Amino acid sequence: MTVTNAAVLVPGQGLRTRALRLAGPRDDQVLVRIEASGVCHSDLHVLDGDWPVEEPIVLGHEGAGVVEAVGPAVRDVKPGDHVVLSWFAPCRRCEACAAGRAWLCSNTKAVSNTLPDGSTPLSDEDGTPVLPFLGLGTFSEYAVVPETAAIVVPDEVPFPVGALIGCAVTTGVGAAVRTAGVRPGESAVVIGCGGVGQAVVLGLGLAGAQPVVAVDLSGRRLDLAAELGATHTLRGDDPALAETVLEITGGAHHAFEAIGRAATIEALPGLLRAGGNAVLVGMTALGTRVSFDPFDLADQGKNILGCNYGSSVPAVDFPRLARLYLSGRLPLDRLVGAEAGLADLPAAFADLRAGTGLRTVVRPGAHVGANPGTNAGANAGVRP
Repeated sequence: MTVTNAAVLVPGQGLRTRALRLAGPRDDQVLVRIEASGVCHSDLHVLDGDWPVEEPIVLGHEGAGVVEAVGPAVRDVKPGDHVVLSWFAPCRRCEACAAGRAWLCSNTKAVSNTLPDGSTPLSDEDGTPVLPFLGLGTFSEYAVVPETAAIVVPDEVPFPVGALIGCAVTTGVGAAVRTAGVRPGESAVVIGCGGVGQAVVLGLGLAGAQPVVAVDLSGRRLDLAAELGATHTLRGDDPALAETVLEITGGAHHAFEAIGRAATIEALPGLLRAGGNAVLVGMTALGTRVSFDPFDLADQGKNILGCNYGSSVPAVDFPRLARLYLSGRLPLDRLVGAEAGLADLPAAFADLRAGTGLRTVVRPGAHVGANPGTNAGANAGVRP
């Protein structure tokens, strides 16, 4: 039994930092000391009630850390390993998993916010069960996760970079190279340049896309997108946005929406050439409805593609992304904004709502003292 400080969403009280009891790893489970956890819009969806969940629940799902202990059935990881955590732990047995499409696993319990056996290792001091968000709950000093969720990466990868590989980077890069299958010389537009959108820009660079148009309301984010490879940047509130995109691209081969807003999703087909792909990367609130012109889609052969986790297989793609970072081909440290402690999470979520800064990374065991509202220290160097 371990005591862990964690950010808990408590019924009627909002987000609170509390000491919880964490059961040790059983069978194929792994105890991980969380060194870094990104603040993702999916956590904000839960906090704001867009995604109803059972409470209390420990938020956080974009994490990296060090293995402290393993259960008796664990074979592939050992204490001391540096790992990036996958929030979509596959069963490895269903039809999708057998076909190499683990992101579509039909048996995962992650979206039920439990471990694969339906249990939770967390409880409060009264013994009340506390759920781990998406089976991880990384806004915590420690987490117990299934072995399939703990992917070993080289020790040289800084923990904040590893954390972002755990969700934003894998989703964004995968959206370009896996979901859309972008080919060299194809044109693309990316709407929304937060952490996931910037990762899409990086993925388009790997794929050789040209031109790449980045769209956002934040000048700071647009500047970063240009530095990461976007050939053109446009403000999202420009009334001539669609006309300008069509002028630059002749109709994009691929249009990516990385926000999760109905209005921007509905705009995607109008930015495409015949046969183009509209890729839905940003997650919407539950129950969101959008409308498209079916004649345009059918007549022009345009495609609407859903993108879950970048159509990626974490056991394969996490190490690949880590190697690309270490080789200098993916400057993932540029996506890291401020570092914060658990107590700074309210400010970090406020910054995320504002939609202007970079990715805040929480250090659960540290009292960092940064001000996430200003994204202090962004791009000033990423420490391990």
